[in-house]
Amino acid sequence: MGHQDAVPGTPAVLALTIEPDDLTRRPVRDLITEHLADMYATSPAESVYALDHAGLREPGVSFWTSWGEGVLLGCAALKELSPSEGEIKAMRTRPEARGRGVAARMLAFLVEESRRRGYRRVSLETGSQDFFAPARRLYARHGFVSCPPFADYGPDPTSVFMTLDLTVTPPTPD
Repeated sequence: MGHQDAVPGTPAVLALTIEPDDLTRRPVRDLITEHLADMYATSPAESVYALDHAGLREPGVSFWTSWGEGVLLGCAALKELSPSEGEIKAMRTRPEARGRGVAARMLAFLVEESRRRGYRRVSLETGSQDFFAPARRLYARHGFVSCPPFADYGPDPTSVFMTLDLTVTPPTPD
């Protein structure tokens, strides 16, 4: 059973369901393919850290999709870096679902899941280009702050690294 919440200000989407996914359904596979195409069109190939279909199925990676009235709206993944730290991967909202609160709800779900797992910190890598500005604003609204490269990442001028300390009281997003 998925996790449901109303999506504020979205009469076209009555409820949002978040559920674990195995990437076998065609719409989900197509969304990942679209995500990867955008990443490679926006960033140099050596700076694309997005997981492909196989990477999203690796041990230690959990993948969820969000649905509204049976329509795929987005997806996200959480990768375990250690027993106390996770990394948000593959955050993607379908273009027609953007601006409806889907990404914010998915992000809140991932943060809640990270807390449930006992992580002390959850981090992410996103692009520095204008294309990624809405994502960076979303993460900042939810309490993520800039940080140095983490895990196996190195310095990259096309990357922005952000982290959220889960040992402090959660912020209240706008």
